Amino acid sequence: MILSLTCIFPVVWLLYSSLKTDVEFNRSPVSLPTQIHWDNYIEAFHKASFGTFTFNSFFNSVASLILVLVISFVMGYLLSRYRFKGRNLIYGALMAAMMIPIYALLVPVFIQEKQLGILNTRFSLVPIYVAMELPTAVFLIDSYIKGISVDMEDAASIDGASLPRIMFTIIMPICKPILSTIVILTFMHVWNEFAFAQVLISKEALKTIPIGLTYFTTQYSTSYTLLLAALAMATIPVIVIYLFFYNKIMEGMMAGAIKG
Repeated sequence: MILSLTCIFPVVWLLYSSLKTDVEFNRSPVSLPTQIHWDNYIEAFHKASFGTFTFNSFFNSVASLILVLVISFVMGYLLSRYRFKGRNLIYGALMAAMMIPIYALLVPVFIQEKQLGILNTRFSLVPIYVAMELPTAVFLIDSYIKGISVDMEDAASIDGASLPRIMFTIIMPICKPILSTIVILTFMHVWNEFAFAQVLISKEALKTIPIGLTYFTTQYSTSYTLLLAALAMATIPVIVIYLFFYNKIMEGMMAGAIKG
């Protein structure tokens, strides 16, 4: 219970502190607000063009998530069920992608996107985010599918089911728990990513929420209450996604325990 409270308190503190004035927050950062100021959210929303930044973050997150789910599921299934030439090479490439420090690629990616003509466009970030999240997603799905019996697939194949039908109508529903985990991890990572968004995007209309949060900090001062209000608005979508897929993750953990 104590450990749970240490995890919950920062979120609660964020929410009630975002309703204070700057004077009240500076006087006592931990105390409850004497008066609720919803104006912090309205001012933060307009000051950082939060509507535009939210749309951009949502677009990048959803587009990357769909691509990661589809590509990782197909790759994970084929790698776990089939033995073919070049399979170990694919595994090695995925492993290397996980071992290379991702931010060491900032300059090479910037140069490549500039040469390809996609720098500072709507699709500048999506390929990068897919490449970042794909190796982990493939390994998770590969490990999960290896624990599923092939009997159902053999029976479906005997009945005349094609490979895509077996993959997407038989195996994919069984993989909902691990897919839910990938949804949460991918959405959270893409939603909060800062470095590539800062380097690859300079147009105001294409910037994301993490970039917008920097608007509340200047060289000499910081409006902490507005920053906290913006952080609260940026955190809510991640919490909603987690709560929505929480039960599926628990089901996967219970299924794994029962199998063991």
